[in-house]
Amino acid sequence: MPVATRARWVLAAATSVALVASGCSSSGGGGSSGSSDSAKTFSYQSSEPQNPLQPANANETGGGRIIQNLFKGLVDYDPSNAKIRMQVADSIDTSDSQTFNVTMKSGWTFHDGTPVKASNFVDAWNWGATTSNNQINSSWFSDIEGYQDVHPASGQPTATKMSGLTVTDDTHFTIKLRNKVSYFEYKLGYIAFSPLPDSFFNDPAGAGQKPVGNGPYQFVSWDHNQQVVTKAYPNYQGVDKPKNGGVVFKMYSTAEAAYADLQSNNLDVMDQVPPSALATYKSDLGDRAIDSPQGAIQNIGFTLYQADWAAPEKAQVRQGISMAIDRDTITKTVLQGSRAPASAWVAEGVEGYKAGQCGDFCTFNADKAKQLIAQGGGVPGNTLTITYNADGGHKEWVDAVCNSIRQSTGVNCTGDPKPDFKTARAAITGHQINGMFRTGWVQDYPLNANFLADVYRTGAASNDFGYSSPQFDKLSTQADQADSVQASVTGYQQAEAVLATDMPAIPLWYYRTNSGYSSNVQNVAFDSFGNPAWTQVEVKG
Repeated sequence: MPVATRARWVLAAATSVALVASGCSSSGGGGSSGSSDSAKTFSYQSSEPQNPLQPANANETGGGRIIQNLFKGLVDYDPSNAKIRMQVADSIDTSDSQTFNVTMKSGWTFHDGTPVKASNFVDAWNWGATTSNNQINSSWFSDIEGYQDVHPASGQPTATKMSGLTVTDDTHFTIKLRNKVSYFEYKLGYIAFSPLPDSFFNDPAGAGQKPVGNGPYQFVSWDHNQQVVTKAYPNYQGVDKPKNGGVVFKMYSTAEAAYADLQSNNLDVMDQVPPSALATYKSDLGDRAIDSPQGAIQNIGFTLYQADWAAPEKAQVRQGISMAIDRDTITKTVLQGSRAPASAWVAEGVEGYKAGQCGDFCTFNADKAKQLIAQGGGVPGNTLTITYNADGGHKEWVDAVCNSIRQSTGVNCTGDPKPDFKTARAAITGHQINGMFRTGWVQDYPLNANFLADVYRTGAASNDFGYSSPQFDKLSTQADQADSVQASVTGYQQAEAVLATDMPAIPLWYYRTNSGYSSNVQNVAFDSFGNPAWTQVEVKG
């Protein structure tokens, strides 16, 4: 939080990374309102955020996509090629990949009119990192010197400020890391590194309900479980100035309901079409259908924090379960060829992707699956459940995966649907899951490190498995401290190989963005993060 956005968990629709929550009326869609003001806005299929709208408190797409439009950091990624581009930063300089000197552009303001200063970044990062503030993305700041003082492994913080952050003046500050990280600049585009206005610290809880950002869109209202309304900020200084009047994030109870609204022009842009529409959406929508690459992967995670799954021999059971899943058939039939079977934990198209990292364990083999499960002492109780969010269109493929496991191994497998994404995520992050759960990942920055360190390193913000491997951690640290980005990429490929031995999560398939838009809008294009180029969408009329 991703989605991005993100490190964010891929939370999404149908086969996808986004996620959908509860239904709402057609008001707020781009062309669905009579006022000239609201006619300039467009609506987007979204989900109820898991947490308040605080930048360091979202690692799922429901909150992450809203926050990425309300706030803007030092850098972001060009939607046309995923390359880093400067936003609030004018330059970020380093000679050793450990100390970074930031020079900010002048003229940026928050939506309350106050200037964006160096202290707004430093104060925000210190607040987000401090244990007592309970921010889900706090580990994103762990590279910074002094993080251990504000976020100790146990006990209370001994400081409220990280020693590695130093403000020089209103437009200059320095970031010193504990160790060098060759690709640190890539990470700075993640929403957790957004600035916060001075007013935030007077009432963080209130700011989470009515956020004041510095991004292209300004918060208007949040009707919980219905919609979040934003409007274009006229004084936005970024390179991506909005060509529309705002975005309305509409929540739906099912992906099918969202698709019906799209077809009737009551929803303007979808996140992902439901599985039931994959075979027909291109003919339904014509030139308004979207089929584009996406840096995302669908996985099934295990609850390694539970005694039944913690024993070392259970790695063989997890490997066997992976081999019992017929990815080829499921992606061709249930998912209508819209997904590609996964053979690694990093998505296709991401820098550092290396096919085959999973080895034979991602190849369907019923006999070998049964053998491995038996060697590992069997599945606890010979029963598996896969927890998933029912509002995201996942039922079809979860049922297919369970059928494949059951028919191949004799292990009883059933889906465990939670009513919506927020409920599912709360159960997952609260360690209230028994056995297995649907999870996924969409890139927060386009390097393999994001799919690995931010998910599988001990204590990482999105390590919902309870996975801890000294070998993986050691290789990740070595990769971080490599002399170049390319050397870091290679180092992380070595760390990824450890996951095949431990199998904390099963890679299933790689995503594409299968989406569409209404006849109310034009110039809709999706980036490799699975997001539309928000500010470039144009509303007709």
